[in-house]
Formats: sequence, structure tokens, C-alpha cells
Amino acid sequence: MTTIAVLGNGRVGGNLATALTRAGHEVTVADRTPGAPPDAARTARIVINATPGAGSLDRLTALRDELSGKILVDVSNATTDGLPADLIYPGSSLAEQLQDALPETRVVKTLNTMLFPVMTAPATLTQAPTAFLSGDDPQAKQTAGELLTDLGWHKEWITDLGGIQTARATEAAILFVPHVIRSTGFAPFAISIAR
Repeated sequence: MTTIAVLGNGRVGGNLATALTRAGHEVTVADRTPGAPPDAARTARIVINATPGAGSLDRLTALRDELSGKILVDVSNATTDGLPADLIYPGSSLAEQLQDALPETRVVKTLNTMLFPVMTAPATLTQAPTAFLSGDDPQAKQTAGELLTDLGWHKEWITDLGGIQTARATEAAILFVPHVIRSTGFAPFAISIAR
């Protein structure tokens, strides 16, 4: 059992918290109530950023002390609006910005190349999806990968892309989302690497 704090209680955060609790972890969900995010982050071993990506950097930088020494699993995408039209950090990524701002925190980017229901139910798709891992700390990525298996991800569906700078590629994939939804409707889908 791992103590996990999920920052953000919307569809993404709530979905992850429910699934991780079901998998046997001790999970705290922190909303925007004053004091909730620092308290949750302080007592957790792993913190999941499921806050809206446009404001994530400011929110998490304010938790620098509480996040020191922790693994921060970032599942957000920083885009200019709800249905992404453009990236807030072109030429970089939210994950890189977080790692730069939080040097004592081990940031891992994952689960950001799919609609949120797939994060906790990957086997419901008709073909195997891919979950990518980006991060500079191998142990943090291994821990994040173990969480993914607890969420139903088979090891062969998880691809370690390398350092945190590789999050630029996965974050850019969010630009597919509005076009796919317009074309096929709001049905769960994910990026998949076919071999």
C-alpha cells in the first residue's frame, strides 16, 4: 500500500482516486479548499497532479516544501483552453517546467495521451493503448509504472520514453483530441504504438 495524494477532484482526479483506492492504496484527494493541497502533499509518498494544466505550475510551485523528496506524477496537459487549441509551453512542456521549478521533486509524466476513462480502464478499448513515461529519475518512473499496473495497464503497454524532455512529445499529442472528438464523438480513445 502506498500513500497517494491526488491534487484535483474533477473527472480525472476523482477517477484516479477511486481506482487507486480500489487497488488498495491509501488515497487523499485535495481540492482547492485552503490548506488541503499542502496537507495532502505533506503526508503522501506519491503526489498526482490532476489539476487543470494551465494553472498547475503556479499551484505546485506553491507546494515546493511539501513536494520536496516526493514523486510527482503529472497527468495534466497545459493548453490554452478546455478543448486544446494550442500548448502553453511550446518548445517545452508542463512536466519540464514543473521539474525546473521543483528540483527536489522527481517528476514523471504519464497518462496524458488519452481520454480520462482510459486511464483506469485501458482494457476496455478494442486494441491495446500505450501509456508513456517521461522522467529523469529511473526509480520514480519504475514506481509510476507500478501504479499503472495497479490501474490495469499491462507492462507491455507501458513505454519509457526517457528523460523529462520527452514529455514535449506526449503533451503535444493533446492537440489531436478536439479533432478526434469532432470526427468520431466523445468515445474513449488513446494514443497507441502499433508494432
